[in-house]
Amino acid sequence: MPAPLPHEHLPSVPALTVESDDVQDGGRLSDLHVFNDWGMTGQNISPHLRWSGAPAETRGYAVTCFDPDAPTGSGFWHWVLFDLPASVTELPAGAGTGPEFKGLPTEAVHARNDYGTKQYGGAAPPPGAPHRYVFTVHALGVDKLGVGSDASPAVVGFNITANTLARGHIIPEYGI
Repeated sequence: MPAPLPHEHLPSVPALTVESDDVQDGGRLSDLHVFNDWGMTGQNISPHLRWSGAPAETRGYAVTCFDPDAPTGSGFWHWVLFDLPASVTELPAGAGTGPEFKGLPTEAVHARNDYGTKQYGGAAPPPGAPHRYVFTVHALGVDKLGVGSDASPAVVGFNITANTLARGHIIPEYGI
């Protein structure tokens, strides 16, 4: 039985529509979005994401990527991005990948992921069954979460959940 998805235990909120030119729900991640370390030879580029359908009172967004299938007992956070302005409804490929973070608004904040870096970190599952990568966009009722970039993914996630008005996701898979 697969691990529960992170949004399955959260309070119910309206759904955002999340789309991508790079990843498809239920599809396979390409090597563009796979980690380039830990025995992997991907390009570690964050995928393009676009979203719509946020409530009128949305004041900001957060974007996360979580692997609930990682053999850690607590999953694995690949991307934790927050304080995106409400005017932003699309991120180009590479927006979460440093050091340039091309196309990322200057107000946006990366918290450290479970690799220990403040950027997108691609898929790097151990051999075996494919893992799910839950790319989630959260419409928030605040423009700033009030936490810093050194906050853990759990602390950022707590603040995201407390302020979420709507959320949507795309869940591609990757395995070796």
